[in-house]
Amino acid sequence: MSTTVLHHDPPTISAAGDAGSACPEELLSRYGEILSAPRLNWTVYHTLARRLGSGGQGVVYLTERRGTDNFTLPVALKIFSPERFESEELYAEAMHRIAAVAARVAQIQHDNLLDVHNFVEQRRIRIMEMEWIDGYDLSRLLAPDLIEQTRASVGADRWRYLNDVIVTAGPRQSRLKPGPAIAIVRECLAALAALHREGIVHGDVKSANIMVKRTGNAKIIDIGSAHAIDEAPPARTCTPAYAAPEVLEGRGNTPRSDLASLGYVLVEMLAGQPPFAGLTSLADLLEAKRTLANRLPQILPADVTCNQLLMDFCRGLIAADPAKRFQGAEDADLEKRGAAAFHRQLIVGGLASEYENEIRAWLDDLV
Repeated sequence: MSTTVLHHDPPTISAAGDAGSACPEELLSRYGEILSAPRLNWTVYHTLARRLGSGGQGVVYLTERRGTDNFTLPVALKIFSPERFESEELYAEAMHRIAAVAARVAQIQHDNLLDVHNFVEQRRIRIMEMEWIDGYDLSRLLAPDLIEQTRASVGADRWRYLNDVIVTAGPRQSRLKPGPAIAIVRECLAALAALHREGIVHGDVKSANIMVKRTGNAKIIDIGSAHAIDEAPPARTCTPAYAAPEVLEGRGNTPRSDLASLGYVLVEMLAGQPPFAGLTSLADLLEAKRTLANRLPQILPADVTCNQLLMDFCRGLIAADPAKRFQGAEDADLEKRGAAAFHRQLIVGGLASEYENEIRAWLDDLV
């Protein structure tokens, strides 16, 4: 049998030395009842503010969670659609799996992973409550109109600096300079390493699932396709353009598959264009992914191809054979041909910068 022990600390005293008047006995009694109660219940209200996005699994809304005394907090709600399920039972089974993974992710508490707050049911429809991230998803950040917006909002000197250090126009969309691109990838690698240590594969790493916060930091979001490494769901979901070859072939989804997906995102950032744009058939996608490592010199700009360490790092992520990729996310960051080594190279060459702060300042330019 559990008991609650109340510690009676000395009363708080005002600056004038007064202890204050005694609390009404009835109010104090209710306080004691709450402390000794086995469970607490209260109602939470959400106001749907605006739609943030949608996909195969459902719709995400920015909402305002309302509490007592005018407390409000912006959060995101993902409302899972039952459309692709043949029965309510199959929907419930899939939601149970997602909830189990979400609970594990919520306990990781990693700065570069999305915070999950709750998983609830509303008239048998499942809803995941998550933190709202103030910033841009990477696909939006690289959109051509944002660089034009930047150009219109800054002076000539600032524009030249941004083009030299942070971002410039690419063939189809904006492209990031190697320093900030690798800074974003390193934070994603830290998030994936945390997931993989807990035996979880993300399963859908792509530019739209990487949020760049206004602080300049990056977070991997959307764990709807995540699953335990040893418990793959019967029907996996992925985004074909970002899925590793072995995933498209149905050979399984592993931590190294997440690395390949992140590698495709890195190539997209550095090249200023998605590496598989316009390819829709499975055969064409597989062929393009198998040959991507050899085609990098034709895809990537000169300020990337001239750096052998950076090229080796890219190939270590996107190798068609999983066995030829980095052994894990932590290795991809820290081994001698990894991302950290490239940043150290920039420091030695006097080209390093505080990239998180630089990205934050760029996002400030967009306000």
